[in-house]
Amino acid sequence: MSDVESFIQSDLFEEPEDFYKPPPKPHFACYEREEISPESMSLKKNVKLRLVGSSPLWGHLLWNAGIYTSKHLDKHPELVKDKFVLELGAAGALPSLISGLIGARKCVATDYPDPDLLANIQYNVNEQLYAGKELPQEGKDLEAELEKRNVVVEGYIWGNEFDPILAHLPKKSDKFDLIILSDLVFNHTEHEKLLKTTKELLAENGKALVVFSPHRPWLLNADLAFLRPPKSLV
Repeated sequence: MSDVESFIQSDLFEEPEDFYKPPPKPHFACYEREEISPESMSLKKNVKLRLVGSSPLWGHLLWNAGIYTSKHLDKHPELVKDKFVLELGAAGALPSLISGLIGARKCVATDYPDPDLLANIQYNVNEQLYAGKELPQEGKDLEAELEKRNVVVEGYIWGNEFDPILAHLPKKSDKFDLIILSDLVFNHTEHEKLLKTTKELLAENGKALVVFSPHRPWLLNADLAFLRPPKSLV
């Protein structure tokens, strides 16, 4: 074999096996319910939350706002007990899990329809609320299981058509008694879509729970603009 042939057949342009770092593995965060009301359907105290290894959507972290929201729900179970609850941008979905433990009639945990992110939320729901039981793959068995569960998972892009979300409620006329927006208002370009979604899906006497901490203090006024929406969006 000539030197030229040897060069052509070599692996000169092949990356070493360890050239690309493997994606970060999922990790866990533990949450302890400090104040459990006697009204709570479940007295489960410890919630082990799995978080994706990395996410451009920030679903790989348990933020303080999610912890505070969950504590607030346990202190005020009347917000979710026997109510229809929607969480937007759920990430690890801790507030949705707490809503399920308290006894929400139906809680829909939503986030961007990224397969890994939604699969992780579903994992948390299965493990923390249903003893690790996985959903059937399809068909009537899946429909029956989803109808039976009080916490379900749905992919959703803010501002888009929301019929798939409402489909989880018993009647077409039903809307949500509580909508949870935990640590979302830093998405300044999405304020209008979040407000539109909240307005369209909130029941007549419903409440929106908006919780956040300023990740960029110099943009606090832009965060707070969410709480001062134009009249057309109220």
